[in-house]
Formats: sequence, structure tokens, C-alpha cells
Amino acid sequence: MTPKTEESSGGIGGTRERATPGSATLEERVSGALVGAAVGDALGGPVEGYSPDQILQRHGGRVHGVVGPWNGDDWRTARPIAPYHKGDGHVTDDTLMTHALIRVYATVRDHLDAYAVADHLVPDLMTNPRWIPELEAEALPLQRVFLAEKWLVARIHYGHVDPREAGVGNIVNCGAAMYMAPVGLVNAADPAAAYAEAIDLAGAHQSSYGREAAGVFAAAVAAACAPGATPDSVVAACLSLAKDGTRAAIEQVCEVAARHRDFESALTPIRDAVAPYDTVGPDYRQPSLAARRPSRLHAIEELPVALGMVVTAGGDYRHSVLGAVNYGRDCDSIATMAGAVTGALGSPVPDEWSKRVAEASRLDLWSPATALTEVAREIFEKDVHRRRAHERAFAGLGGR
Repeated sequence: MTPKTEESSGGIGGTRERATPGSATLEERVSGALVGAAVGDALGGPVEGYSPDQILQRHGGRVHGVVGPWNGDDWRTARPIAPYHKGDGHVTDDTLMTHALIRVYATVRDHLDAYAVADHLVPDLMTNPRWIPELEAEALPLQRVFLAEKWLVARIHYGHVDPREAGVGNIVNCGAAMYMAPVGLVNAADPAAAYAEAIDLAGAHQSSYGREAAGVFAAAVAAACAPGATPDSVVAACLSLAKDGTRAAIEQVCEVAARHRDFESALTPIRDAVAPYDTVGPDYRQPSLAARRPSRLHAIEELPVALGMVVTAGGDYRHSVLGAVNYGRDCDSIATMAGAVTGALGSPVPDEWSKRVAEASRLDLWSPATALTEVAREIFEKDVHRRRAHERAFAGLGGR
């Protein structure tokens, strides 16, 4: 079932298709968030690491859908992308990690923490071969993920580090945040609970503002699931929970984004707004010496920019994701986050994109959503039982 929509003019490409507030069910929001995240990931992959101007020159205009590899048929050997086939609708490690986390939920069938990462996620990455679209082969997920994700295995499996502290020492990036949408979905409409769960879980992977971003992104997805949610209510929920540089970056970026109605005019202002909080610097492929180090003053770039694109697009999936993609830099993760939030809001993911990505990646993008929806319902029932038991116990103490 597709949520009812209403159209409003504005933005590049014509009208925006927005979900009618409150019309989407839990199933639709979970599916919208997870399929939306995967499609955003696939659209952003081939232009990851480049600037808006470079993207413009390479593609003879802005990217408006699925495109091929940056280096064409030389993707196997051309640096710095080799040996990954980014493009043609292939998802990246953002989606692989998201689906891996859903499998952990499907096994545990309850809230997760850092120990669940150690007990289930790490072994899955190490021992279960899966189809890796960018490698065009079946391989262990560990052989595809970035070094910041391999850190999970090095620290927990080989180093025997306490899972709650394993993220300390890793580079501070969006590695944990990029796959936290499932945490927001199992805590649908409860941003504070999503934040707390993601902060605990992400301790196995990240520290400092990387861990903070994981919590805030999960909160954003949870807030987007609430009936009647809007981009403004999502941002408000994030600001109520975010700390330090992450909060400041989101506030500044979204304030700037609200002045724009299309991503083209917002690209440079949004980058300027997030730049003081971003440690990587102006050249994404040549990070500064201070890049990705712990700090209370800084933030990852991806989450504030994703929320900014959601605000600029008025919650519309297509426009927010295309804004994220054409922003460049770490745009597969930015589009993953923007796609998850707008999908959870109920804005429809274009069928022509989702079907092409599913076919090209040889992945069923919908079955993980079905599985997670079932788990979310089970967890909610357990939460109700636990809450009522606590109420009875508290009443027994004369607490009320």
C-alpha cells in the first residue's frame, strides 16, 4: 500500500510528492526507511568523494537517478575507487551493515547493546559469505567494509576488548551512524529510547561525535515514524537530544537549509554551514591532520547535511536524496540517512529506483523490512510488559 500524497511546487525537477501526515502505517514507514536508505546509498555510491562541481562536469549536469561508475569500465583498477563497482545501482557497505544489524535484531528479538555487536554482528561479518554487489561476487562482508568497520573485528574478536569500549581509538567518522536506522525503527515514535539504544550499541564501533551521531540519527528515524511527523519535528527531536558539536552543527545547517526550496541553491550554503564543525576539511580525499579525531567541538558532516537536505526538500524523498547525492563528498552515507528519514516520514521511494537497485544489487530490499517490522512489534510488546511490571512494583513501594 502506498501512502496518500499531496503535491507542492518547488525544487528542481517539478513538484514534490509528500506523504499526508499520519497516513503511513508502521509497515510502510519501516519499508520506506530501509528501502529508501538502500536506494540513497546506491545513488550516492558512484559520485562519493567528489565535489558538486566535479559531479556536474563528469555527468554533464546534476545526477537525477542511477548512474554508472565514475571511471566507466575501468572501475576494477582505477584509483581511488578500485576494486569496487560503485554505480549502476549497486549498494555499498552502508546497506550491507544495515542489513547485518537487522539480522542481529531478528536473532535477539529484543533491544540491542554493545554485547550484541560482539556476540552476533562481528561473527556475521567474519563467517557468513554474502553477495557483495560492488565486488560482483559472493564474499565475507568483512572483505568489503571500510577499515573503520574492520575495527570492530580487530578490537572485539582479536583484541578481546570490552565491547562497550571497543570504539575508543577508531577514527571518528560516520561508520556507526550509517547503519543505525534499524535502531530508530524498533523504537518507532520514541526518539529518546532510540538515542539511548544506539549510543550503547555504537560504543562497540565509535567514540566521541561518531558515536553521538549514531544516537542522533537513530533518534531522527524514530521521530520520523511518529504520526504527523514533519522535517521540523524531526529536527526538533534531534536538537533535544544531541550534544556538543553535533547539536550545534545540526542547528546551524538546518537553519540555513530552511531558507532554500531546492537543493541546487542549498549546496554551497549547507557546506559553508557545516564546515566549521567538519574536521576533514575542504578536500575530502586529502583530510586535514586534525581529521576524525575525538572532540566535543566537532561533528561528522554526513548527519547534519542529510537533515539539511530533508528540510530543504520539505520531507520529499526524491528531492532530499538527490540533494544529498549531488552534494558529493561522503554522499552515499548522506543519501542513506536522508533516504531513511524521508522514507520513515512516508514520502514514497520512486519505484523505478528501488526496482533497479534491487535487481542490480541482487538483493531483496523489502524482506529485511518485513522481518524488522515483526521484531519491532515483538519488542514493543516486551516493553509494555516490562513497563507494567515496573508500574506494579513501584506502586507496591507506595510510589503512587
